[in-house]
Amino acid sequence: MKKIPVIIDCDPGHDDALMLMLAFGSGLFDVKAVTTSAGNQTQDKTLANTLKILSLIGANVPVYRGCEKPIFRNLVIDDSVHGESGLHGIEWVVPAFQPETISAVEGIARILSESEGKITIVPTGPLTNIAAFLLAFPNLKDRIERISLMGGGIFRGNMTPLAEFNIYADPEAAAIVFAAGIPVTMCGLDVTHKAVVFQKDIDLFRAIGNKSGEAAANFLEFYSRFYRENRIELEGGAALHDPCAIAWLINPDMFKTKSCYVAVETKGELTSGATVVDFYNVLKKAPNTEVAYDINREEYIKMLADAIRSLP
Repeated sequence: MKKIPVIIDCDPGHDDALMLMLAFGSGLFDVKAVTTSAGNQTQDKTLANTLKILSLIGANVPVYRGCEKPIFRNLVIDDSVHGESGLHGIEWVVPAFQPETISAVEGIARILSESEGKITIVPTGPLTNIAAFLLAFPNLKDRIERISLMGGGIFRGNMTPLAEFNIYADPEAAAIVFAAGIPVTMCGLDVTHKAVVFQKDIDLFRAIGNKSGEAAANFLEFYSRFYRENRIELEGGAALHDPCAIAWLINPDMFKTKSCYVAVETKGELTSGATVVDFYNVLKKAPNTEVAYDINREEYIKMLADAIRSLP
């Protein structure tokens, strides 16, 4: 089976770490590079965390440092969920390799320009790097097969009532990405709050018995504390957001989706950072996004466990 060529753009983050485990452990992706965004923590920390998690799972691919801050706004980080380091529980890992010397935008451009076929981009943090690439290299836009992202929401937010963190952190970048004319899959809060892990799932990952399973369980033990204290509607579960963007590429039938027109609000006093999803086709505009809103949770957990099982 031919592997899917991807560039992953992430801001580790515990759910980013599980996303990377799924991407590499599934064996289904030709990961051309990993680029880092500032979001869950600063660029210094997300870059360090990326190198550590890739070293932990034995994945040596090019890593490129991304933009330091949003295009027009000050940096907002999400350390209340992920801790001071951005990835509590991986401090002990020594990176086995160093990042590339050119920027994420330059790295994406180089990979796309040298590729024989189109490449899918998987962003699981703020969309700053992707928007900066589209602005700098519009001639390479057609070399992107699809953007499968984690971010946004149809009917809810988590930073404001309507804005999800990744979009809220850099709404101007998100607006550029959704308006670029590239096929987009959006795994927002409506689906990721159904992609939850419970203690029994954490125990399952730990019982796999390899170091990746132990690390995944440790990550989720810490990560789950926030959700158990602050998202009681999830009934003890923790929303494992970011792996959904990879899981959809592996098995889209595991999700329920709807083709919708999506735009991003950048100026609203109460709605800045909201993904405006025309779920009921009020505007009669051509859909630009495949919007996920439900998932087979049991299949999702099995997919993650199978991937972790194949790692060191």
